[in-house]
Amino acid sequence: MEYQLKAEVAPPAGTPELDALHRHGVVSLLDEQLDLLAGIEGPDGVEIEPLDHEVSAHPGGASIKWLVEAPALAFAEEAARSVLTELLERTELLADWTVGTCEVTVSDEDLETALEDEPAEDEELEDEIELIELSGDELDERRDLLATASELVTALGTDAFGTEDGVTPEQAQLVQGALAEAVVVVIDELFDDVKALDEDDTTADQHEELLVLDELPKAYADQYSAWFAKRFLIATVIVGERLTEDEWRPPTNPAEALALHVLKGRARTELGASGLLDEDTLKRAFAAFDEQAFDDLEHEDLYADEAEGSVVDWLPAIAKA
Repeated sequence: MEYQLKAEVAPPAGTPELDALHRHGVVSLLDEQLDLLAGIEGPDGVEIEPLDHEVSAHPGGASIKWLVEAPALAFAEEAARSVLTELLERTELLADWTVGTCEVTVSDEDLETALEDEPAEDEELEDEIELIELSGDELDERRDLLATASELVTALGTDAFGTEDGVTPEQAQLVQGALAEAVVVVIDELFDDVKALDEDDTTADQHEELLVLDELPKAYADQYSAWFAKRFLIATVIVGERLTEDEWRPPTNPAEALALHVLKGRARTELGASGLLDEDTLKRAFAAFDEQAFDDLEHEDLYADEAEGSVVDWLPAIAKA
């Protein structure tokens, strides 16, 4: 997956502001060093491929926009920080400079580009998920597909899906797989929601039906604009990436909690509608999931009829950039 990173590098504290000549020199040095990078070895030997970069300088240091290809968000951020630190150390004139922020960020322009390049939907997968009645052979095939997809969810063990509460490991694996598939489907559908809102500069309350935003608290529907949908998309991608990490990091803000809530609901609907798991098993599996995946369930209060406030308060810092 491709990631757009933004990093800040700065000279030692107390250094006078950079004038135009110094800024030009800093940009030239960094640009030259970044051009020489053919590949980056990230954590655990994972290869990160630099695709493009842009360097700009300001009186307090320099900013680097960097497009890289990496298997996960965490790899991209950690590898980029490591290589920039090493790059500064080996560049004599910048050896005492340090790396400040270094994080994945997505701008409106980046998202618009992603929308233009959006891949075609996987119609076969969509059809499978929408099936209500499956034959014995189709159920077996569905189980195999979900078992394979479950391998992507590495941050949460089977106990997070109820194996200590009467759910069998095989059933827990189905829940893991359904959650992994939900990430792909929901992200894809959010692109469609963004398009629908962007085309006419509307909000969710002005549409009869949206694919994902209709699953968010309806009291705030008049605030679900294309701007919000793009940032909720970012939060959903972040949550999806966290599911593939070595250790689980619970949602850090309401937007991430709601994204995980939607993913959980999609997985539960898929398993119930296809008949892969009965209602009692689903209750046990998702009760265990709620306990381990969330620090609390305060996000559910947003669905109350009297809920009020601004959706801006939901958004993570990365989405406000």
